Amino acid sequence: MVRGAPSGLVISLLVHAAAFMLAGLLVVFTVTQKEEKKFVPPKAVERPKMKLKKPKVKVKKSAKPKPTTRIVTKVKRASMPDIQLPEMSGLADGLIGGIGGFEIMPDFSETTIFGSGQTIGNDFVGTFYDFKRDRRGKSMIMDTGTFTDEVAKFVRSGFKVSKLARYYRSPRKLYATSFMVPTVRSSVAPAAFGEADTGGWCWMAHYKGQLVHKDGIKFRFWGQGDDILIVRVDGKVVLNGSWPNYQEIYSNWQTSDSKNRTYTMGNNTAVVGDWITLEPGVPLDMEVVCGEVPGGHFDMMLVVQEDGVDYEKNFQNGPVLPMFKTTQPNHDLQDQIFETLVEGEASATNGPVFCDFSSKGSSLHTEAENMLTEPVAEEEDAMRLWTSVAGKTFDAEYISFIGGKAVLKSSRGKQIKLDMNQLSEADREYIEFLNPPEFDISFTKQSSQRIIETTPYLEEAAPQIFDWTFGVKLKQTSATQYNHELNIELFAFGQQYLDDNKFILLDRQTTTFVPTKENKRTHIFRSPQTVETKKYDLHAQTHGRKYKGYLVLVRDARGVIIQHAASNDWLYDNREKVAKVPVGRYLDETGNRVHPTGPKRYY
Repeated sequence: MVRGAPSGLVISLLVHAAAFMLAGLLVVFTVTQKEEKKFVPPKAVERPKMKLKKPKVKVKKSAKPKPTTRIVTKVKRASMPDIQLPEMSGLADGLIGGIGGFEIMPDFSETTIFGSGQTIGNDFVGTFYDFKRDRRGKSMIMDTGTFTDEVAKFVRSGFKVSKLARYYRSPRKLYATSFMVPTVRSSVAPAAFGEADTGGWCWMAHYKGQLVHKDGIKFRFWGQGDDILIVRVDGKVVLNGSWPNYQEIYSNWQTSDSKNRTYTMGNNTAVVGDWITLEPGVPLDMEVVCGEVPGGHFDMMLVVQEDGVDYEKNFQNGPVLPMFKTTQPNHDLQDQIFETLVEGEASATNGPVFCDFSSKGSSLHTEAENMLTEPVAEEEDAMRLWTSVAGKTFDAEYISFIGGKAVLKSSRGKQIKLDMNQLSEADREYIEFLNPPEFDISFTKQSSQRIIETTPYLEEAAPQIFDWTFGVKLKQTSATQYNHELNIELFAFGQQYLDDNKFILLDRQTTTFVPTKENKRTHIFRSPQTVETKKYDLHAQTHGRKYKGYLVLVRDARGVIIQHAASNDWLYDNREKVAKVPVGRYLDETGNRVHPTGPKRYY
């Protein structure tokens, strides 16, 4: 006991001390004695298994379900002229098509004569250079002499792309399986690479790929370029088919073959290349350079002569050689080649295919899907089961619809007149489908002429270019009330200047509407697609296409055509065949897809 301390205080201190000691013991005891809890998973719950039944759907036999439709338009992709990335050689070696990186996404749906927007693996990647612009896309002073010297530096350097670093490089790549471009306007190449706004002179395209044959082959190239065509295999130039004025400037390569510059090809005569031997399945690097110096017209035609093979002769007694290709050309590419190919100058379908696997044509290029299908007509019994709003049913034959009343004939031959509101909703719909409204159908077209820049180095007439927008206007002329959706499909057609019997599907669109009081039972539709037609003269022949006619189909919700309008009867009569032709492709008056007619020989 503390001396002098009050007894109550002492007692209090003793009580608190005892309490603290007891708490400490409890804490220690609790911590040291706490057992680790073990997780025991709960017992699995057995759930009863459900037997799945396939749903049964009743399908009406009278018509197919309404197909889903959509309008597909092409959108011009924006380019980025302010950013020009240097080309990195070696980075993409071994990768199919290289690395896209910052490149603009290709248009997979489009096939051009200079290549497609998508690789198939065994193709050549093409890069477009415009020497009239700097690497950022700004205009710069350029003349034909400087351009020729710059291309020569590139070729003589061993095709080093660093020599082209100061010039504009298009972000869009094309993937070519052939190099067959018969004489066209020189502005076609820039447009194919997405550079339609640049002039068709002082440009160059550089293609890189691999040359391989699955069985091995000995062959040589023949070719002609207006103005530039140079082929390099395994690091060596094997053909310089450039225009004679520029041929020696670009390369020291020469040929001593007696057939050299003997047979007409394109705008000049064909150059005979060196013999090449390919071992089975062993690839060699291959590069192709093409380009245009002063503008005007351009061609690039590369064919092959296989050792020991006899070929059909043309009127000059020269061989009709097959074009170089890494796959069999599809219908779209053949169209573009045949449109300007003079018969006998080359073959677009025969000859070897340079790849290391069996090739029957690219699966990337497919026919356009049929947007709408016409239901198959089925015979229907005259008698059908009718239902009143009260739920009573009876058999009767539909006769007509007069003054808001349905005229029916019973199984006993008695005529029955019923107000529409006395019939069930399904029966009223049936009668409405049998009595569609009548429309005044007007096909509309608007055009504007577009002037393009022509070369300052040649005196030439500018091509006549028109941009077309097609449409349709429907105005109901009958008093029939109709509460169902209608589907309108329009087709616009052009005609080839070289052949009056060849037509082109210029545009195809669909639109829907329900005739109501609010829209005055009128529908006006304008195609979102602008279509170009072009007319130009070459070798005293008129090339290009012009607007020719139209077809408009109006379908009800069942897909049944209730009305149509056509500029020519054969368009409607062959509508099912016409619907299978892709936009931009050719057909004849039977509705079948055909190739265009090429120009006649001018020499």
